[in-house]
Amino acid sequence: MNSQKFHVVIDGCINATISRLHIIAPSTSPNTDGIDVGSSTNVLINNCTMETGDDCIAIKGGTSNVTISEIACGPGHGISVGSLGQGGKRDEVEGISISNCTFNRTQNGVRIKTWQGGSGFARNINFSYINFTEADNPVIIDQFYCPHQICTNETSAVEVSNVTFTGLRGTSICTNSTVSLQCSDTVPCTNIVLADVDITSADPNNPTSAVCLNAYGMAQNTYNPTVDCLIDTK
Repeated sequence: MNSQKFHVVIDGCINATISRLHIIAPSTSPNTDGIDVGSSTNVLINNCTMETGDDCIAIKGGTSNVTISEIACGPGHGISVGSLGQGGKRDEVEGISISNCTFNRTQNGVRIKTWQGGSGFARNINFSYINFTEADNPVIIDQFYCPHQICTNETSAVEVSNVTFTGLRGTSICTNSTVSLQCSDTVPCTNIVLADVDITSADPNNPTSAVCLNAYGMAQNTYNPTVDCLIDTK
């Protein structure tokens, strides 16, 4: 409860399991991530409740084979892969499965965030059977992540590929795009799949929407929003 920064950090671990954990911090408290995982493999996180002022769970570089399920997140910034590649760093993340999670009035939902100028990859990532209640930005891939005022414009990027979003349901307040896939000109996102998506607007003045930039893949049965901005082949 009320950690001054991250509540739990898994770093340099093999075969770690966390379950039945309840984390509480004010929604306005900065950098109070629930669980951060970095440089680890074979990690299981399930059946947890997280009310934080930042990411409920964040997956950092050097991490592989992580299974996350039955997480109740909110308030908070959602569940993130990243941020990756800050300061030109090479980061590698792969084999991440996030399923059967709920997001209640979170700032973001499921997100991949990378800095310009980095290198490495984020690949083989699956988000499935996710339910949102009035989330602001439910689905995000952002290769231009920069939370500060001064952001560099670099050509290199962490490569994002083989990412699947399946069975997404619920509502969004839609102050920004419901689905936002913003990828690099030089290192675009590839094999991005959205299937069975129905996220309606909780605000009649802000309809659902999808935006894509340099994102290659396919959408199937995306009812709300209609994701027709993906580029078919790469």
